[in-house]
Amino acid sequence: MLQKLNIQNYAIIDVIAIDFNASLNIITGETGAGKSILMGALSLILGERADSAMLMNKDKKCVVEGFFKVAGRRTIRQFLKGNDLDEEEEVVIRREIAVNGKSRAFINDTPVNLGQLKELSSLLVDLHQQFDTLELGDSNFQREVLDALAGNGNLLQEYAGVFIKYSKTKKELQQLVQQQADSNTALDYNQFLFDELEEAALKENELEELDAELKLLSNAENVKQQLSAIYFELKDSEQPITQQVKSLSNKLLTIQQYHSSINDLSRRLQGVQAELQDIGDELETIDNGIHYSPGRIQEVNDKISLGYKLLKKHSVHTTSELLNIKDTLQQKLNDILNIGEAITAKEQATKQLLLQCEQLAATITANRNKVITPFTEKVNSLLVQVGMPNAVIKVLLQKVPLNTDGADTIEFLFDANKSGRFEPLRKVASGGELSRLMLCIKSLVAKKLQLPTLIFDEIDTGISGEAAKQVGMIMKDLSAGHQLIAITHQPQIAAKANAHYYVYKSTKGDKINTAIRLLNTDERVIAIAQMLSGEKPTAAALENAREMVGN
Repeated sequence: MLQKLNIQNYAIIDVIAIDFNASLNIITGETGAGKSILMGALSLILGERADSAMLMNKDKKCVVEGFFKVAGRRTIRQFLKGNDLDEEEEVVIRREIAVNGKSRAFINDTPVNLGQLKELSSLLVDLHQQFDTLELGDSNFQREVLDALAGNGNLLQEYAGVFIKYSKTKKELQQLVQQQADSNTALDYNQFLFDELEEAALKENELEELDAELKLLSNAENVKQQLSAIYFELKDSEQPITQQVKSLSNKLLTIQQYHSSINDLSRRLQGVQAELQDIGDELETIDNGIHYSPGRIQEVNDKISLGYKLLKKHSVHTTSELLNIKDTLQQKLNDILNIGEAITAKEQATKQLLLQCEQLAATITANRNKVITPFTEKVNSLLVQVGMPNAVIKVLLQKVPLNTDGADTIEFLFDANKSGRFEPLRKVASGGELSRLMLCIKSLVAKKLQLPTLIFDEIDTGISGEAAKQVGMIMKDLSAGHQLIAITHQPQIAAKANAHYYVYKSTKGDKINTAIRLLNTDERVIAIAQMLSGEKPTAAALENAREMVGN
C-alpha cells in the first residue's frame, strides 16, 4: 500500500506530504484546485516522462517520493532480488527533475532506469483514470480475470511447465527430422569416402614406414654391398679389426704394472672390442634381412600411391590424419543409422507431452466456461447499480491451437444499449462506461487476485444520485481488502471515505500554491454539504451530509 506521498516544487505545489489510509482514501476539492496535479506528480514515480516546465521554482529541482509497504508481496520481492535492489519491508521510490530537465529515478536510494521503475510501479499501483482503460480491452487482462474467478492459478502453472517441455521437445524433433533429411543427402557420399578408406586398410604411420621401406628396397644391392664390406673388415678378413683391437688390448695388459693409467686404457680397449663385435653382428643381421624383391617394390609403390592419392583428396599430410577422417566418417554413418531411433523416441515423448497439454488445457477451458455465466450475470447486475441499466457484457471463448495460456482465446463483448449487437469491448465502450465497468470487474476479482493499490481518477464522471451511491458502495466493499485512492466530485462517493482529503489553493507571498489537508468529521460534513448545494450549504444540505457520513 502507498503509505506516504511527498511532493516538492511541482507545478503549483511547493511542498506537500500526504499520509494515506490503508482502506478508502477520497480526494475532493474545487475544480482547478490541483487534484489533477497530484495525479501528475504521482505518475512521475510510476515511470511517466518528466518535463522541466512543471518546475514551480526554476532554481531548484523537483522531488516526488512514494513510500510503499510491501511486506508479504512475493512478486515485489522477486523484482527487487532480480534487479539487485535491497529487499526491505518498505519500498521508497524517488523521482528527481533537475532544472535542466534531466530526471533521475531511485528505488531504495539505488539509481534505476525508467523501464525498471515502470515495472515495479505496475506491481505497486494501478492508476485508473478516465479514458485510461486500455487494460480492460486487453485480451491478456480479460483472460486473467476469468482465470482468477475460475481458480486456474496452480493449474496454469502446471500447464505452462508441461507446455514449455512440449514446445522444446517438438522443436528438437523437428531438428532431428531436418538433420535426417540433410544427412540422407550426404549419406551416399560419406559411405563412399568411408569405404574407400576402409578398403585402403591403412595402419598407424604405415605410409611413413612404407616410404622408408621403399627407399631401402630401391637401394638394396648397394646397401648389402656396403654392409658386407663393413662387417667383413670387422669380423672375417685375414686381420679382422676386432681381433686387432683384442691383440692391442692384450699387449697393454703386459705393461699395466708399470703405469697406473694403462689398466684403465686396457679395459676401454676391451670395451671397444666388444662393441665392434656387436656392431659387426648387427650389420650382418641387417644384411641377411635385406632382400631385393621387385614384387615387394611394386606392392609398396602401389600402397604408397594409393595413400598419397587419399592424402591429397582429403587435404591432409599424414596417415594419422587419414585415420581420424575415417573415424569421423564412421561416426557420421553411425549417427545417421541411430537418428531414426532418436526420432522414434522423440516422437513418442512429443506425443505424450501433447496429450498432457491437451488434458490440462481441457480442464482449464472447462473451468473458464463454468464461471462465464455467473461472472457476466454479476457484472451486468453491478452495471445496473452504477447507472448503466442498458449495458450488457458477455464473454466469447473460442478454441485456438495450444499456446502458453491454454487452448482458448477470450474476448469481452459489450452492448451499451441492449441492441443485441455485441462488439469487442475496446471498440465500442466509452471512457466513462469503461471506467465503471472496470470498477465492477475489479470488485469481483479483488479477492482472487493480489491487486496493488487502486487509484481512480474521476471514475464518477457522468453519474450522480443513486448510481454514484452504488459506485461508492462498491468502492467501499473493495477497500475492505485493498487500498483505494479516488478523486471524486460526487458526495455519495466522498461520504464512504475512511480518509477524506481536501485539495485547495492557498496564497504564499505573491504565489498561489496547491495544498491538501485531511478533514476531520465536522469538516467532512461541511465539504460534502458544499458538494451537495454549493459554497454556502443550506441547513438541509448539512443535515443530509451528516446523515451520509454517519451511514
